Amino acid sequence: MPSVVVDDIFKAYANVEAVSGVSFKIEEGEVFGLLGPNGAGKSTIIRLILDFIEPDKGKIEVLGGKFSEKTKEQVGYLPEERGLYEDITVMDNLLYLAGLKGMNAFGARKKAIALLERVGLKEKAKEKVNALSKGMRQLAQICATLIHEPALLIFDEPFSGLDPNNRELVKQIIKQEKKAGRTIILSTHMMNEAEEICDRVLMINNGRRVLYGDVENVKNSYASHSIFVEFEGSFPQLSGVEKADVRNNSAELSLRIDTDPQGILRQLVDSGVIVRKFDVKELSLNQIFIRVVEAEKWIKQ
Repeated sequence: MPSVVVDDIFKAYANVEAVSGVSFKIEEGEVFGLLGPNGAGKSTIIRLILDFIEPDKGKIEVLGGKFSEKTKEQVGYLPEERGLYEDITVMDNLLYLAGLKGMNAFGARKKAIALLERVGLKEKAKEKVNALSKGMRQLAQICATLIHEPALLIFDEPFSGLDPNNRELVKQIIKQEKKAGRTIILSTHMMNEAEEICDRVLMINNGRRVLYGDVENVKNSYASHSIFVEFEGSFPQLSGVEKADVRNNSAELSLRIDTDPQGILRQLVDSGVIVRKFDVKELSLNQIFIRVVEAEKWIKQ
């Protein structure tokens, strides 16, 4: 049974559609990437899932039904904006938030110590949150998200404010939580990080779904849109090419989504160019997203 089902949801603020006709499912035990640039609608979708706001249209089920107080106890949420109390200690924050999730004081303290040690903040347990660096606050917030061992974890921009070492630490934590059987939603604009750890992804732009599916399948479906060519002769103008970076006797070609690579090869041969090498390159999720958004602009023109 899916952990989350989102069916044709719409949400508008005044005359702006923040989310428009978005549908997807998140399977139990997977890392699901909710991807897109800032302002694309990712945080609105998360607020809808968490029942902070209601959709204007559509249906959402979380952990088998409508969101309820019981559901809330099984969800861990890392908000994009900070959710810790600034004027009390890190430990007191964790104990208080664990208590809200129904944990007893002894179990909460034991778990809090283990989590703080896991992220390198054990020595900061008695310091007030407002004395911590931005990166340390983010790690403390992650501890608060994990402390009650929820079935569903929702991370909204978890890599914000972290240096490369701590970004790697958070990625390892996400992988470990998945191994423990938890379902994880990762909302981020950092697609290179998501590409490494997500099983499936939903890419949105301007509140609409533009890509959805297994990471490898998404990448394979766009594998033919970047080509490397080694050649002899005068490189011609080619139809179906968005961008050609030609240097001496080599070229990197970015193709429009509707372009067949074999058609490019035929154009090269017909022009009299001698093709020494013709390789299809794999695109990153970030490159694929840019291609899709640019293609939408081209189609609308």
